[in-house]
Amino acid sequence: MSLTFHWFLPTNGDSRHVVGGGHGTPATVSGRDRPPTVAYLSQIARAAEDLGFVGALTPTGAWCEDAWLTTAMVSQNSERLKFLVAFRPGFVSPTLAAQMASTFQRQTGGRLLLNVVTGGESHEQRAYGDFLDKDARYRRTSEFLHIVRDLWDGKSVDLHGEHLQVAEAKLSRVPDPVPEVYFGGSSPAAGEVAARYADVYLTWGEPPAQVAEKIAWIRELAAGHGRSLRFGIRLHVVTRDTAAQAWAEADRLLDGFDPETVRAVQAGLARSESAGQQRMLALHGGSRESLEIHPNLWAGIGLVRGGAGTALVGSHDEVAERIKEYHALGIDEFVLSGYPHLEEAYWFGEGVLPRLAAQGLWTHPGGTVSAASAQVPFAS
Repeated sequence: MSLTFHWFLPTNGDSRHVVGGGHGTPATVSGRDRPPTVAYLSQIARAAEDLGFVGALTPTGAWCEDAWLTTAMVSQNSERLKFLVAFRPGFVSPTLAAQMASTFQRQTGGRLLLNVVTGGESHEQRAYGDFLDKDARYRRTSEFLHIVRDLWDGKSVDLHGEHLQVAEAKLSRVPDPVPEVYFGGSSPAAGEVAARYADVYLTWGEPPAQVAEKIAWIRELAAGHGRSLRFGIRLHVVTRDTAAQAWAEADRLLDGFDPETVRAVQAGLARSESAGQQRMLALHGGSRESLEIHPNLWAGIGLVRGGAGTALVGSHDEVAERIKEYHALGIDEFVLSGYPHLEEAYWFGEGVLPRLAAQGLWTHPGGTVSAASAQVPFAS
């Protein structure tokens, strides 16, 4: 089976420096360097599509533009690229969400994927009017996905749950195809929801041994429900012709981290209720020292950014080897990003993907090699 690669739409802004934010922390000022206009995001989407990425993740939260609206607009400027829309189930009714997804599928030719985000920060949830605690939010997510899945199956739904109630809910037109559900989380409550409802379980970029433990955990839970899932990983990338060039770029990014910004972001992330975020913080401990936590796995991004905080750094060959290492554990989908997102899409798409293709691990989803892939505008 060909590996699947997704890119990222930086709806919090883009820059030649790391744009921080997420998990209850605001986007850093570097996000103003390239504002997330529809024109710029469409440029990234077209590049990703041409290079062979299947989809693009769009984040959710107070720190970025709304994912539903943004991707609906950007989809009109692309042809094949799918949109992995992150959304929080507590902010919209399940029947409306199911209808929105169905409409999105019809208007884009089936290019919607859903990244369901329960929400790990109570203070941010309260800003949206959601006052449930973390465990209750996961129980609500379970009810939400139960309703949405049944509606997508064409069923009429009556549910009087702990948090959600619908009566005689039914879609006049079901989505075709049904959007796949991507879901992540490191807590016991998150694992149970993933096991019951997810198509793809996503983990952030932890060292391989930790990722292997997560995969085994979710597989066992899913088997208990008579299900099997695919697995994906969320990482940043800094890939160049040589390892020295890649690490020089990582050092440049690190040099751009203002010490006061690092302290402020780390203080904000320390109060996160997300088990996954706490695992990310433990990888670097807020220190600039010893950031290579596994060969070619760099934890520097997490000093100023919530959520995904690690990057694959190295030559194209080294990054390809690390991807193969994760694939050997059971990872089939890679959700990647890099600063700036337009240029880094080309570095990865023209540097790493051809190497994986030569080894029979990847094929271009468009069936052909694009004209852009035959050029190397950013390599020396």
